[in-house]
Amino acid sequence: MITEKNESLASRSLVPGTPLLELRQIGKRFSRTLDLPARIARKLGAEISTETVHAVDKVSLSIGRGEVVGLVGESGCGKSTLGRLALGVYPPSEGQRFWHGNEANGQAVSSIDHLPAAARRAIQLKMQMVFQDPYASLNPRMRVGKAISEAPLAHGLIQPQERDAWLAQLLQKVGLDPSLAERYPHQFSGGQRARIGIARALAVQPEFIVCDEAVAALDVSIQAQIINLFMQLRADLGLTYLFISHDLAVVRHISDRVFIMYLGRIVETANTDEIFEHPHHPYTKALIAELPKIAGGKRSYQPIQGEIPSPLHPPSGCHFHPRCPHAMPECKRAQPTFRQVAPGHWSACILDQPDVGQVAILHGTKAGL
Repeated sequence: MITEKNESLASRSLVPGTPLLELRQIGKRFSRTLDLPARIARKLGAEISTETVHAVDKVSLSIGRGEVVGLVGESGCGKSTLGRLALGVYPPSEGQRFWHGNEANGQAVSSIDHLPAAARRAIQLKMQMVFQDPYASLNPRMRVGKAISEAPLAHGLIQPQERDAWLAQLLQKVGLDPSLAERYPHQFSGGQRARIGIARALAVQPEFIVCDEAVAALDVSIQAQIINLFMQLRADLGLTYLFISHDLAVVRHISDRVFIMYLGRIVETANTDEIFEHPHHPYTKALIAELPKIAGGKRSYQPIQGEIPSPLHPPSGCHFHPRCPHAMPECKRAQPTFRQVAPGHWSACILDQPDVGQVAILHGTKAGL
């Protein structure tokens, strides 16, 4: 099994000093209770049970101050849920969150969710989110200036008489004309709405921002502008990002460190150059192998075989084994241990075990790894 100690070491292996945010064995399950007809049917003998989605399965992850951590995986693997768990939008089913940024002595605080309400609110204010679809997250009947300034006014970060000058400065910081503050969301382009979403996140002076597919809906040229804006704000304001995306090219450009996620679990982590140049887990290899390349000429596209299993009934052992070309009987029985395969590079695969790996090489199972 993946031990809490090993996964915690993996999550902190490249973070100098005390992490800004740390998740320890965090998990989230969504259960749908049975309605009245279903309960009656079950009492009459029908085989009906409560459905439980295992969205995030005991993930440990830490993020250093000023770091950009990329979180990569297929749709439905739990990336967005993990981002919301990090922010406290969803209460965890298990595990704990730790915030280390505001302690003068540099010592770890208690779990965020166990702090007094006032202290918890102060920390939550330091964590914000930029959504994939800014139009859906904006009130279509509220002018954008009011949408951006609403939270800082409510929390007393600015005074009403300061609002106009403060708003103009913030809009300029994200590349928008202050004269547009009285417009409604539908009067902006997709790129402008993305900037509005960023401005709203910055309005409460956060230290940590979760970017949930923040550039996925934009044209490539606009994506580049928004990514450059993220990096400029990081340099100017000392921001820390958890950048969630399925676009490996974007993650490679913006991230210092990458976590690869599959069906609710982290399967590999390393710094960006290491994981793209020397991927180790079969799932990571399959993802990176299909990145477009200028060199190499014509080649055939070979997607990962099969479909991602349902989180309602995840496979036993290694979740990737039904789709893995190197799967062995042991993969179905036991969850692989997180092991360090290179300095700061951790992978959760049975082939990482020295004894198993040598046997696999002898039998050709590890060919191509």
